[in-house]
Order: sequence, then C-alpha cells, then structure tokens
Amino acid sequence: MADTDVGNVNAKEKRSPKRLILLIGAIAVVAAAVLLNAQKSSIFGFTGKICNCRKAEKQKYIGMVEDCCCDYETVNKLNTEVLHPLLQDLVKTPFYRYFKVKLWCDCPFWPDDGMCRLRDCSVCECPESEFPEPFKKALSKDNPVCQEGKPQGAVDRTVDTRAFTGWTVTDNPWTSDDETDNGEMTYVNLLLNPERYTGYIGPSARRIWDAIYSENCPKYASEQSCQEEKILYKLVSGLHSSITVHIASDYLLDEAKNVWGQNLTLLYDRVLRYPDRVRNLYFTFLFVLRAVTKAENYLVEAEYETGKDNVIEDLKTKSLMKQLVSDPKTRAACPLPFDEAKLWKGQRGPELKQQIQKQFRNISAIMDCVGCEKCRLWGKLQILGLGTALKILFTVNGEDNLRHNLELQRNEVIALMNLLNRLSESVRFVHEMSPVAERIAGDGKTKPNHNRT
Repeated sequence: MADTDVGNVNAKEKRSPKRLILLIGAIAVVAAAVLLNAQKSSIFGFTGKICNCRKAEKQKYIGMVEDCCCDYETVNKLNTEVLHPLLQDLVKTPFYRYFKVKLWCDCPFWPDDGMCRLRDCSVCECPESEFPEPFKKALSKDNPVCQEGKPQGAVDRTVDTRAFTGWTVTDNPWTSDDETDNGEMTYVNLLLNPERYTGYIGPSARRIWDAIYSENCPKYASEQSCQEEKILYKLVSGLHSSITVHIASDYLLDEAKNVWGQNLTLLYDRVLRYPDRVRNLYFTFLFVLRAVTKAENYLVEAEYETGKDNVIEDLKTKSLMKQLVSDPKTRAACPLPFDEAKLWKGQRGPELKQQIQKQFRNISAIMDCVGCEKCRLWGKLQILGLGTALKILFTVNGEDNLRHNLELQRNEVIALMNLLNRLSESVRFVHEMSPVAERIAGDGKTKPNHNRT
C-alpha cells in the first residue's frame, strides 16, 4: 500500500514540474523573510534575550528631570561612568576627609532630649596630631578695602587673574554656621564616622523633620507657590530622600550579632513608593552638580595642601577636582544641569531671596537640635554643603560676577563635595536597587507610610 502511494505521488510530480518549482520558491521566500526580520531585530537593538525586555521595563523614570536641563538616563549614565568613581576617590583624600564642626551646641528651639540607642551614634573626634597641619592655621581676614583711609590708598595685592585667592573667613548668608568659632569646633575624620543607621528614631527625630517642613519649607499647592518656594521644598525633600537611602543601604539588620546590610524594604517604604521623593533626589543632585561646575575656575585653582607629608595625595586631589569639574562627557551630555538664571525675577525677587535665605538659615540652626551626635555631624555637613551650593548659584557678595566675587571657606568646599558624593551614592543605589526593592516589598497593596523619619 505504501509503495503504491509513493508511486502515485511520483507520477503526479512528474506530471506537475511547475508545482515543485513553486514549492521551492515559497520555502525560499519564507526563509528570506525570517532572516531579514532577525537582522532588523539585531539592528534595532533587540537580541531576543528576555533580560533586555526587563531592562526596558525597569526604566521607571524617563524624560527630563523636572526643573532641570538633563534627563534621567543621562544622569544615571554620567553618574555611573564618570561622577561616582571620581567622587569616591576624592572624598578619601586628606583634604576632603576632615570636616570642622561644632558638635555640642544648645538647641535654640527646644530642650535637647534626643537619645540614640546605639554606640554607632557617637562621633570619633580627631586628635590634634591627626588632622592636616595647614588646617590649624588661622584663615586670612585681610581685606584691602577695610584698610584705614580710602580704598585707593591700599596696596594692590593682585598677582594674576586667578579666581582663587586663598581660603578666607567669609560669611554665607544661607547658613547659621561657619568655621570661625575655633574654640568650640573640632575636626572629624569622615571616613571613621560613616553616615549610616544609628537607632535615632521616634518623636525626637520626627520633630526635627516636622520643624523643617512645617515651619520653613511647607509643600505649597502649585497655585499658591512660586518657583523659588517650590525649589526650596524640593531641595530639602531631595536631601531627606538621600539621607534615608544612606540609612537603608547601611542598616543594622541584627543588633545582637552586629550584622549590617541593606534594608530594601525600608528603601521602598520611605522613598521608592513615592515618585516625587525620587524625582526630588535627582533634582537636588543636579542642583548641587550645577553649583560645582559653575565654580569650576575657583575649584580648579584652589589650594588643597594638607602638609609636606601628603604632597602626592594633594596633587591627586587637585587632579581629581579638575577631572570632575571639567569632564568632557559631562559637558557634552549635560552642560547645564540646572538653570539658575530664571529665578529671582520680577519685583518680588529680592524680597523672596531674603525670605528663603532666612528659612534656610533656620533649617541650618535646627541641626543643633539633632539629638544624635553622628546624625548631627552629617546633618550639619550636608546642610552646609547645600547652603554653599545656594551661595554659589545665587549669592556672590551681593553681586552677579562669579569669577571676581566668589569666596568660599575651606569647610564649605569640603561640605559641598562630600554632599555631592552622598547624593551621587544615593542616585546610584536607587538606580541599581529599585527593581530588587520593588520586587521584595512592592505589591502595591500595603498602605503608604508617610512618616519619613
């Protein structure tokens, strides 16, 4: 039976040669179409691997960062490839690892009753023999304009057109702290006092943030607030998000066994589930980055000497600063992270600036009320860093000419660059760990926890 069927088929094929040709042609067309489709997929970046689809789904934040001039994808790429590695090296240098701070002060607003549960809350201060010798010298207070008689009678001390003319004692209208109270201040090695979970929780910690938000930068409704008021809120919210990320990334998981690690549930509950908190983190990062790039001439020419024993390290510091503020990738991809020129316009401009300066100074003073010593250290440093960014972008001795009027305290620059590093770490951690944290904690059915402390 089978042989008969085969014979019949062969007879039909001999009678129909055109049918065989058509069959072969159809197979060839289908094969060509499949091959062409595969090539197109390769050209447009799809390789058929499931991970690429998942990667696309993970990009939750796309487009421009609100009120900034750079998009999320570019920020993440620049931070990963350029900024984060440079900043990590920079803050470990002798110049940037020591911060001068007044740790013990009376709270000007309420009795200090905050208590930390952990020994990690305390700060290890530097003995005088440890911190750099140049840091011990008094800063220059000399100002030719203040000489007796007319300014024209003063000696011209100009040597060249450098932006940096030495570390000086200079006022910052945005903050309440400076480094002039030498008798009450101490140097702290930041590498020995990392920002992490300290056990500072409860009413005392909550009161700090409540005072900051409710009294100094309330979240106005969009129709009630101007751009400047919104920006102050976004800066504080972004800094708050960053601090929470630091706690979540270095958390005490088991106090009895002293086991530290990542608390991704905390990260999700306090930051990731609120898109505005993530957006404000990116905004604050770009705001501070803009201040650093705007002060490029000053920061490149500044002196980073920490003593004759650290010559190589100091040269490395100067090189890292130049790479950071002059990086061609950053200039090409994100030349203007934030445009400060659009603010303080109109008749209310000067009045509005004074109002917001007063509010930020008040926030700076609230740092003296933080009941945890290590939290107070990092709170003061990061608020001073943010105040320095505000000073660079909006206040240069009351003038607009940055190059000829910018003067920064050494402590301000140390705070500014350490703040940028902390924000960089937070952006990187959020970018890398968001998918994992959302899978662990985010079924979206639990009630939001609006308590951020």
